[in-house]
Amino acid sequence: MKPLRNFLDSIEHHFEKGGKLEKLYPLYEAGDTFLYTPKSVTTGNTHVRDGIDLKRTMITVAMALFPVIIMALYNTGYQANLAIANGAAVEGWRASVMTALGLGFDPQNIASNLFYGLLWFLPIFIVTQIAGGTWEMLFASVRGHEVNEGFLVTGLLFPLIVPPTIPLWQVAVGISFGVVFGKEIFGGTGRNVFNPALTARAFLFFAYPAQISGDAVWTAVDGFTGATALAQAAVGGADAIGWSWNDAFLGFIPGSMGETSTLACLVGAVWLISQGIGSWRIMLSMTFGMVVTAMLFNAIGSDSNPLFALSAKWHFVLGGYAFAMVFMATDPVSAAMTDTGRWIYGFLIGVLGTLVRVVNPAYPEGWMLAILFMNACAPLIDYFVIDANIKRREAKNG
Repeated sequence: MKPLRNFLDSIEHHFEKGGKLEKLYPLYEAGDTFLYTPKSVTTGNTHVRDGIDLKRTMITVAMALFPVIIMALYNTGYQANLAIANGAAVEGWRASVMTALGLGFDPQNIASNLFYGLLWFLPIFIVTQIAGGTWEMLFASVRGHEVNEGFLVTGLLFPLIVPPTIPLWQVAVGISFGVVFGKEIFGGTGRNVFNPALTARAFLFFAYPAQISGDAVWTAVDGFTGATALAQAAVGGADAIGWSWNDAFLGFIPGSMGETSTLACLVGAVWLISQGIGSWRIMLSMTFGMVVTAMLFNAIGSDSNPLFALSAKWHFVLGGYAFAMVFMATDPVSAAMTDTGRWIYGFLIGVLGTLVRVVNPAYPEGWMLAILFMNACAPLIDYFVIDANIKRREAKNG
């Protein structure tokens, strides 16, 4: 790696202040920082609690997403190959690539499932990186600071929460809205009120509902129509779901690419908690809020809405609950900061998400809206928690 280090050092003066490529310094600095340790380090008498920095935090989250990404590739290809095996038409450049490689479209072939899923995931990922990264560099250049690693996680999260058949131009528009209006307008990484990836998906949901929530978007075969397990539950309850609970837990059901496998999300949760990045308080309290609300609806019952009878066990594995609990609600920037606040914040997400999912059967998913709403309330929750602590200490100490 020394030749690369020497090359970067040799061209650095072109990007520094006064150089002919001064405006592109954020681009140079981003690449250099990604490959090597930053040259700007703290010296002197310092008090160090931990060696963690923004890069390590983002890489830790990216590592937690690895099992989710692998499952997203496999299940996307598996669902498509299953539909093709049942008579769905297959065409386009992806079919040509699969045929040329001799992989075929066999749902029992692990390599075929993984590679076909990759052919759907990769274009969305690339467009997300190009469009979102362009806005990141543009704002960094105008503001005169380095490109932060925050987009590393946003650029991984967003492709995982959209359907595989989403048009690529909508991917570019959605991530642009999420980066600009969900983060940069507030000052950039670390200052955003709302989760940028969820902001991007919320924009797409309300702007292009047919392409983000229609029956034909969840399986990566053009023109194929099939309802998700959650949509089936909204029509006929748990008895109408065409998959077993184990299938839903493992992730062998249609849905947004990275949201189907509860098991993969839980593996990521263990890693995040062990590294001190993800808040177990938010995850646990969100689950508690969901369970309490689901049990309340079960007790109330409804003759017209089957979701009232859906048990917490099914809520846990359907839709994007697990992904939202592990990777979205625990966003360290937009979530509550105090320990007590995290208990309240997570519990209310669990309540609101279940409320939207059950009471609004036309939109049987509520975690995106619940998290964004609680993102807005998180500073207020922390304010009251801190204010209560101050008053308690004042009373204790006279």
